[in-house]
Order: sequence, then structure tokens, then C-alpha cells
Amino acid sequence: MNIASTRRQLAFALAGIALLGLAGCSLMPERVAPGTPRAEIEARLGRPTLVHVLPGGTRLQYSGQPAGQWVHNLDLGPDGRLVRSEQVMDAGWLQQRIEVGRWTREDVLRNLGRPALVERVARFDGDIWTYRFLEATRPRQVHVHLDPAGLVRQLMFTDEPLYEEARDAATHP
Repeated sequence: MNIASTRRQLAFALAGIALLGLAGCSLMPERVAPGTPRAEIEARLGRPTLVHVLPGGTRLQYSGQPAGQWVHNLDLGPDGRLVRSEQVMDAGWLQQRIEVGRWTREDVLRNLGRPALVERVARFDGDIWTYRFLEATRPRQVHVHLDPAGLVRQLMFTDEPLYEEARDAATHP
């Protein structure tokens, strides 16, 4: 193999990597421009995880739960075009927006989508919906406690269990 063919192969490989990078960007909900029609959004991102009817529009929800740590809500106006895009798996968003004693199971589902995990514990009468998110680079979880009537009664934030175990193993060999 000569130097010219090696350079050509390297150039093709770099071009392929660049194209893959650009294609990956098109799959990112946060990069969809306001005004984009629903058909184009779904052509770029695929079918949404959930679709919610909103007053005066529609919400396309793209969730990485249970394995991922993000949920993107893309709100469309009555004309079917993107009005607002929001990534809601953020500690600040979760603490400021979820209203304990006021939000219902439907509010949680409409804003956060399906949880990564649903569990019950002895000290709480109801379901606990767990969602995964990143706080800076730290894997975290938010636990939304729903009473039997479907009302949010408590929010609790914890570190990811596997993250804790790995950190402890690294600091206490």
C-alpha cells in the first residue's frame, strides 16, 4: 500500500466520521428549530415515546428512560409546528416545577413520561415513580411519591446506586 492510497483511505474515513457526527446531531431533540412541522420532527427523530394533547396543541415526548437520563418535550402549536422544546430531567426543573400536593399522576406522565422504575415501600402507601437524570456529570434519581389517589406527596433525590457502589469501591479498596 502506498502513501497516496493510505491518505485517500484516511480522508474517506474522516469524511465518514464527519457525516456520522452530523447525522447524530439530527437525532437530538434539542436541535430542532422552532417552527419545524411535526412530520419533519418525526422524520428526523422517529416516533415519539408518548404524545399528549395540550390545550391549544400537542406535546411530542422523547424519553431516554429507563436506561437514559433525559426526557425532551417538544410542544407544537395548533398548526402542528414546534413552539417550544424543553429537556426536563434537570434537578432545578424538577424541584421548581413539580408541585407536591398539587400535581397528579397525569401531570407527572405529561411532563416526565413513563418512569424508569415503579416500586412500593412499606413506609409509603402508594407508588414511587423513579426517573434517572444527570446533575452535572453525576448520575442521579428523582423519586416521585404518588398516593393511592394519584397525588404527588413527596419528591426525593438520590444518587444512582451503581454510581454510589463504584465511588465507594474506588475510595475504600
